[in-house]
Amino acid sequence: MHKIIDLKKIILILLSILILLSQSACEALKPKKVSAKDFPPDPRKRVEKNINEGKGFRVMGGGSKGTNYEFASANPLWRATLDTLDFMPLASANYSGGIVITDWYSENNSPNESVKISVRFLTNEIRSDALDINVYLKKCSEGSSNCSISKNNNDLVADLNLSILKKATKYQKQIIDKNKKENPYIIGDPKQGDSRE
Repeated sequence: MHKIIDLKKIILILLSILILLSQSACEALKPKKVSAKDFPPDPRKRVEKNINEGKGFRVMGGGSKGTNYEFASANPLWRATLDTLDFMPLASANYSGGIVITDWYSENNSPNESVKISVRFLTNEIRSDALDINVYLKKCSEGSSNCSISKNNNDLVADLNLSILKKATKYQKQIIDKNKKENPYIIGDPKQGDSRE
């Protein structure tokens, strides 16, 4: 019985020592003393200094405009999909769910045939496998409510995919060009010993 109590005491003492040693090595948690002389008063120079030292970064021009909620309009793939399908009425467009579903659409010269398109986003990157597009064809017999619906993934899916990707690439390029104009700092990979002017 005394051996078990002694063993528990030894384990408790070793565990306490281990915890104390690990806590004393927390140098990163101690606050550093900072002098105001080390930081330029001009905010632009501070930002530039931080970027050059690798302490900060800007994403798409940073927050110089205040709060700006762009959400779906900032995603080129989403925008391109909506622009490509703008001739069709939408049944559902859920950005957070990553899906766009059109309503049934038929042209005036073929009232017995209608088409429905669903686009599911697999990624936000502009690439060939980013979208899962399905086209459904509904055919109804003359003067009847008997309709058959079939999945019709043929050349139309490939054409839609290509059209959306082309538009998304164009929108992405516009965003990049706009941000290059707004960002006054040089963006690139810093090289050792590189003096930027």
